[in-house]
Amino acid sequence: MLRLSRATLGSFGPTVTRPGYDRDRLRPGIVHFGVGNFHRVHQGLAVETCLHHPGHEDWGICGVGLTDGSAARAKAEAYRSQDNLYTVTTLTSPAPRETQIVGAMVEYVHAPHSPEAVLARLADSATRIVSLTITEGGYNIDEVSGEFRLDAPDIRHDLAGGSPKTVFGYIVSALGHRRKAGLPPFTVMSCDNLQRNGDTTRLGVTSFARALDPDLADWIDENGAFPNSMVDRIAPQVPEAERRRLAMATGVDDLLAATCETYTGWVVEDRFCAGRPELELAGVVLSAEVQAYVAVKGRLSNAAHMLMCYPALLMGSRYVDEGMRRPDIPRLLRNFWELDTRRLVDPPSGYSIPAFTGKVLERFADPAIKDQLLRVAGDGASKIIAFHGKTIAQLVASGGDLTREAFLIACFGRYLGGTDEEGTPFEVFEPHIGEADWERLRGGDPLAVVDIDAFRGLALRQSPRFLAAYRSISKRLESQGTAVTLAQLLI
Repeated sequence: MLRLSRATLGSFGPTVTRPGYDRDRLRPGIVHFGVGNFHRVHQGLAVETCLHHPGHEDWGICGVGLTDGSAARAKAEAYRSQDNLYTVTTLTSPAPRETQIVGAMVEYVHAPHSPEAVLARLADSATRIVSLTITEGGYNIDEVSGEFRLDAPDIRHDLAGGSPKTVFGYIVSALGHRRKAGLPPFTVMSCDNLQRNGDTTRLGVTSFARALDPDLADWIDENGAFPNSMVDRIAPQVPEAERRRLAMATGVDDLLAATCETYTGWVVEDRFCAGRPELELAGVVLSAEVQAYVAVKGRLSNAAHMLMCYPALLMGSRYVDEGMRRPDIPRLLRNFWELDTRRLVDPPSGYSIPAFTGKVLERFADPAIKDQLLRVAGDGASKIIAFHGKTIAQLVASGGDLTREAFLIACFGRYLGGTDEEGTPFEVFEPHIGEADWERLRGGDPLAVVDIDAFRGLALRQSPRFLAAYRSISKRLESQGTAVTLAQLLI
């Protein structure tokens, strides 16, 4: 096998698809923050498709890594050594795989090492879109007030001047330079799983700018663009053992190998202030009904992912498809859709929710994907708010059945203990649970999870019905385990 690089591109066999355009003609028109697996298999592939059509040479991608640490530095070095190339392998069941080498990213900058290079690229007139995959919790929004948190430590650092640490510091600094230079702003496009992700991004950018310069904030608000979007594709983590298996199967030794399911979805508002690629060429849907698509995907698919991952982990599963092979997990999801959420979600025009949820069950159960439950479960404090918060609020307000939502929160609380019911430990990743919350959780209070800071906006303490359901389910989980409790809750 050969290490992936510009020099080896022509050496791989016919089963590996290579860029069919002249990479030397590309220049970056898109700067993307957060070049993780999801970006590589979603937006990166869409841009790759566009680059195979004439007139798209100015839409290459400059990737930016914001975090520091050994893994982030290793990623930056891997991109450098591979000339910013990477592979995407689409997994199908039972065995066939399709591998594509992606050349859309023509530059990668590790921001902590080269902050001035990031600012220069953002301020360059060639940059017309800045896109983001910074996770649901990366937008720094207070869940109670709905306001951008100017008091967060990294935000305070950026407001004080010096080299930015946050995406908001970089974007606003660059927009200030562009304004002074007489250049128009770029479009800022979120590709994260958030309700109204564009509006949330606008709030963050303009709030940060207003704290520095109200005139700059007004200029951004009036002249910039922040399209809302819906994004959808399962992109599992690629452990080293899987990376090596892919290398042996394809002959491509790629340090940044990404895998994904065959299904992909991207719906975006056609609101761009400085032009865009012809995303339609890649199957992207330009629609004014983005919020309806987001509601269906977030409250039915993402919410189902969160609902099934914690009980499946507690029962000893480690992969999504493995959890779905437990018959009561699909039944739980069907109950959730049929009894709780379907009536609360208004789909886009002509859209079939039963067809969508049927496809979700099929995707989750696909054994080819091997999506890790811990990947889905991670940062649950933010994801539960994003995908279940509105449903919980509506069920509380309407007097609806809170059984499944209380089961979710109770299982999440047990997941935070980091051990399944077979006594096997697993790693808990919860960056938005603070030390004070962890102290309460370790203190033995059975309601501690209800009171974590991230859940304040849900006001669960103020709902006697929720607390009653939560206490009952928690006691049953403690005394008889997850499997028996789940079976008793199903209808």
